[in-house]
Amino acid sequence: MHRAWFVAAAGFVALLAAAAIRATFGILMEPLMAEFGWSHSAISTAAAINLVVFGLSAPFAAALTERFGLTRVVVSALSLIVGSAVALTQVSTLWQLYVVWGLVAGAATGAVAPVLAATVASRWFVARRGLVVGLLTAANSTGQLIFLPLMAYLTEHTDWRWTMAVVGGAAVLALVCVLAMLRDRPSDLGLAPYGGEAEAAPTGPRPEAMAVLHRVKRDRVFLALAGSFFICGATTVGLIAVHLIPAAHDHGIPPGQAAGLMAAMGVLDIAGTTASGWLTDRYPARRLLLVYYVGRGISLLILPLALSVQGPTLTAFTVFYGLDWIATVPPTVALVTQRFGRETGLVAFGWVFAAHQLGGALAAWAAGFMRDTAGTYDGVFVASGLLCFTAALMLAGIRARPARLATASA
Repeated sequence: MHRAWFVAAAGFVALLAAAAIRATFGILMEPLMAEFGWSHSAISTAAAINLVVFGLSAPFAAALTERFGLTRVVVSALSLIVGSAVALTQVSTLWQLYVVWGLVAGAATGAVAPVLAATVASRWFVARRGLVVGLLTAANSTGQLIFLPLMAYLTEHTDWRWTMAVVGGAAVLALVCVLAMLRDRPSDLGLAPYGGEAEAAPTGPRPEAMAVLHRVKRDRVFLALAGSFFICGATTVGLIAVHLIPAAHDHGIPPGQAAGLMAAMGVLDIAGTTASGWLTDRYPARRLLLVYYVGRGISLLILPLALSVQGPTLTAFTVFYGLDWIATVPPTVALVTQRFGRETGLVAFGWVFAAHQLGGALAAWAAGFMRDTAGTYDGVFVASGLLCFTAALMLAGIRARPARLATASA
């Protein structure tokens, strides 16, 4: 077996573990409200800070990876996650929650994902690149979902602080895998990338995060991808990941059952995002994105009804949303690298992902505020569904031909 697959496996474990701390957003909202008397909007603010810092860390993490190496960046980030998990057990005031959960954990997870997925796929794979992006992206988004049943059990039967043992333990195991198997480039081991020719490590100046943003900020394709990814983040990590469990609670669904729905989405996301990577290797990426966003918009419009009637309608929502959760990532990565080249494209994708997390942050905070104001999440779900149709319109007219700056930076 080619060494690239072992590198991908180490990346998969690291992304899975890094996502565990984000699983705590939805499951800990009710316990934190009960113990400290904080409101939905106050706790949602911590989630929003986390998502903002997470997103803004991504392009700088891509630049740091180019400068210091992938393995060093990932090891440092996982170590920070372990420290964050320990510190979260000691919080007692909102400002402490904002610092530990928002700033520190946000920066740590942002340094691991999603740049790790794009970097491993672009450096170690020529063949099966889209498939690998799909697999690693699935780990990034699925980790926060598959840990939910265990965390839900711990919060229902023990003190909520025991959930941090799951987070810290997963990060420690990931550290072991990363140190054993993750390597920066095939050339470091005298190998060629999977399905490609041997190539030397790039020389010369590395792409800087702010310099890349300055070069791409007016590009029509970049703006369309960043805008649509903003909506993608709003409707996944901001809305559903943070607020589906509280919304289910409003409709009389027990936390354990709601966490089971999220876990089912996580399992389905592995299949959906991996399949999206396979499709991206074979079909136009822009057309795939149009299908994904239109389907997501329809599913969000029916979510208030699904929560009310439950049964097959809620099951249908869970199945589709799980398959579609982060299926947008492989075609988005393909369009960015096609437009801007490989090295610059990785940093440019970091900025596109920053837009994803900013959308998630806005949705996390706004949904909590609207829930406290209106007493229901239904209006938020409907508005989010309409936004997905807007994302499809943004992408309808673009053509991701290579930009002139790609030649100089590839």
